[in-house]
Amino acid sequence: MQDLRITTVQANQIWEDKKDNLANYERLLKDIKPSDLIIFPEMFHTGFSMNVEALAENLENSLGINWLKNCAKTKNCAVYTSLIIEENGLFFNRGVFIEPTGNLFIYDKRKCFSLAHEDDFFTAGKNEVIIEYKAWKLQLQICYDLRFPEIVRNRIENNSPAYDVILYVANWPKKRAEHWKALLKARAIENQCYVVGVNRVGTDGKGLEYSGDSSCFSALGELEMNCNDVEQIQQHTITMKDLSEIRNNIPFLKDR
Repeated sequence: MQDLRITTVQANQIWEDKKDNLANYERLLKDIKPSDLIIFPEMFHTGFSMNVEALAENLENSLGINWLKNCAKTKNCAVYTSLIIEENGLFFNRGVFIEPTGNLFIYDKRKCFSLAHEDDFFTAGKNEVIIEYKAWKLQLQICYDLRFPEIVRNRIENNSPAYDVILYVANWPKKRAEHWKALLKARAIENQCYVVGVNRVGTDGKGLEYSGDSSCFSALGELEMNCNDVEQIQQHTITMKDLSEIRNNIPFLKDR
């Protein structure tokens, strides 16, 4: 199985300004090296806003999704992020994983952040979503989901783990940065998988500061890649060989 080359885009999101955010991503991605997967922060082209009536898009006619599809095609890689989607009169913080072919998978955030009243505006998703891409099994997650280990519990299915990597996209405030780092590490150890978390930096329209700390942890909880508190691109390669060795040497998932 081939290695997976991941590009994390830790951006300073411009509050509720889709066009400026997309232009900023174009600038950040201009000279990136070849990648298999690009990951953007949560609500990538609006910031974490509850202004759903003004900002929501639909899957069939979406500025954000069309831009992401073009990005996936031109960069010849998959992309993952979330955005505000309206469907049948309901609003979702919807994760979208898009392959270079334009094939699209969706994941609706299952845990709405009540402290910010996300649950007053958004409908929570109900389903786990694990996709297979380049023979890697990827568990899709969004921000506040990170605090709930029960919804990503790895397990043995057909003699192999249900997934290999958890992907978290987030707008996680600086004031709880230590929680972000500790929980990402914990999810990697307890589920014996890689964990990649991509957060934003800067200050949003409500005055909340974000310290970034986008990172990748190995199945042993080792920090393999991390960003500081500025806007930046990081590229990191994860390997199935390393993951398989860890699982073979410490085969605790079967005991669950």
